[in-house]
Amino acid sequence: MVGGVAAILVALIAAPSARAQVSDLVDRSTLRVCADPANMPFTNEKGEGFENKIADLLSQKLNLPLDYTWFPQATGFYRKTLGEKRCDIVMGYVAGGDPVLNTNPYYKSAWVLISKKGGDLEGVDSLEDIRLKGRHIGVVAGTPPGDLLARNGLMSMAKPYSLTVDRRFDSPAEQMIADINSGEIDAGILWGPIGGYYARRSEAALDVVPLVKERGDPQMVYRITLGIRPGELNWKHQLNDFITANQPEINRILLEYGVPLLDEANQPMGAGK
Repeated sequence: MVGGVAAILVALIAAPSARAQVSDLVDRSTLRVCADPANMPFTNEKGEGFENKIADLLSQKLNLPLDYTWFPQATGFYRKTLGEKRCDIVMGYVAGGDPVLNTNPYYKSAWVLISKKGGDLEGVDSLEDIRLKGRHIGVVAGTPPGDLLARNGLMSMAKPYSLTVDRRFDSPAEQMIADINSGEIDAGILWGPIGGYYARRSEAALDVVPLVKERGDPQMVYRITLGIRPGELNWKHQLNDFITANQPEINRILLEYGVPLLDEANQPMGAGK
């Protein structure tokens, strides 16, 4: 019992110092964001992505000037950004993704199947659908949908697209959309925010269906958070308050970019939700 009381006393004595230390890790004079300089529809140096717009909103609500550190989202991104304290927040981190501390989610989306509107694959909402047998399906190499294509016997005729590219010069998502339009492939699978954005910009009308019915791992539905350094709990609470207070405006921004938003029941969300 004495040991337990002593431990509690030590924790109470140390608490103010610990809180100050955590608070000091965040630069309160500016909103410092690390982001990819060429990663539409998420971010670019011109501020045209939806994560740029959400960062703008956060900057306004906190009444802080917005300061970007640009770094490609590739190997070493966390270490060279948050890890080296070059910024205090990264937009768009999967919930539970190491090594960051996640805020509450500010949206949920899914990988989507894209095909031509009016085609015989329109409305297909599962990779188990028999209509996909023998079809050429585009998939980004090394992403979760590849496992499901293999499980359903669809990989042999799939067309792979590169995962890691210099987005200033190459865009696998745009190439996949062009291949659907030309008939090079029958359908394609992209992460929802990417697929929804580029499908909306397509020259032909495309059907975009979230893959929310897939069973087992890997999952196709993900919650997306803001990523910060572990231990910065005060900063996390402040960001959570921002998300709660501004969720309708955040949703509006996401929907403007064609992001397929899902509610807690994995049903599509419209502008009023």
